[in-house]
Amino acid sequence: MAVGAVVTVLVTINLLDRGALERMDLRVSEVVGDWGLRDSGAYWAVWVPTQAGGRVTILVVLAALVGWIAWQRRSLVPLLRVLVALALLTGVVYAFKYGTGRTAPAYPGSFFHRDGASYPSGHVANAVLMWGVARWQAVDFGLPARAQRAFWVLSVVGPAVTGVAMVALNFHWVTDALVGAAVGVVLLGVVHALDAVVLSRFVHARGRRTAA
Repeated sequence: MAVGAVVTVLVTINLLDRGALERMDLRVSEVVGDWGLRDSGAYWAVWVPTQAGGRVTILVVLAALVGWIAWQRRSLVPLLRVLVALALLTGVVYAFKYGTGRTAPAYPGSFFHRDGASYPSGHVANAVLMWGVARWQAVDFGLPARAQRAFWVLSVVGPAVTGVAMVALNFHWVTDALVGAAVGVVLLGVVHALDAVVLSRFVHARGRRTAA
């Protein structure tokens, strides 16, 4: 969490100061723009991996996972974890997007004004946080080893392919993806902390009172 927070703060300061990271973003955008993937036959092949960070894709998988665990264990904890993660993700990422107002690479340059909503990448933050929550649930509720490995792979590969594909299509700057990942890590830590302090204790306490 500490590393994620430091990365987020330092990169944001550098970008707002129009520093070296913005120049790096512009250079990378020029290179991938020359590739022309957005206007080529390869577009869909590159676009599909971005959905590893798509909210609909992840929620479909999480719905199946949470439904299975809830049915097997008669617990609301998995659902509460997902709902808290979604609320934090939506609030924090969009606060950043509209607070910084960074324009996407489709604009002729990187600018910060009220019409921008590129920074950070919501897809990458979503992939880090929600696949992380899925992996956590799989381990915490003792799913079969094969399922745990699958969610471990998704929690690592999902954010990586999402970020690379977004940058390759010039949908996002490199630093958008980097800070999206950092924010996702911080939020995952926050959800863990809230679970330890509030969610699991509250639900378990209710369960004990009901049994009594």
